[in-house]
Amino acid sequence: MIQVAPLLILALLAITFLQSGYDKIKDWKGNVAWLTGHFEKSILAKQVPLALGIILLLEIVAGVLCVSGIIQHVIQDVVIRGLGFYGAILSCITLLMLLFGQRLAKDYDGARTIVIYFIPAVLAVFWLS
Repeated sequence: MIQVAPLLILALLAITFLQSGYDKIKDWKGNVAWLTGHFEKSILAKQVPLALGIILLLEIVAGVLCVSGIIQHVIQDVVIRGLGFYGAILSCITLLMLLFGQRLAKDYDGARTIVIYFIPAVLAVFWLS
């Protein structure tokens, strides 16, 4: 029997990270410029392009793993510790990195928004473990 709740959370994470990754690729220069200003008073000020590249890679891999997990779950018709589980874990790690950055930048509203995504990501890890 297909469990819908983990699939919905994996879909949420996949959409979130794949769209975010796509936006970073499409407007790399704009993102670097905005984030350079955002982090100008933090220890990340000179590391923005590198940090953005790392986050981009993590977002794309997490999104692809979440999509793959949905497909695996539907095909195998069982919740297992498979690709979706690893996608959910990578999503949590990525969100923690983003949260750390927002806290360094003293953007507490941005940090609060990330926590909203983190809660279902942790729930997905729990359900898929």
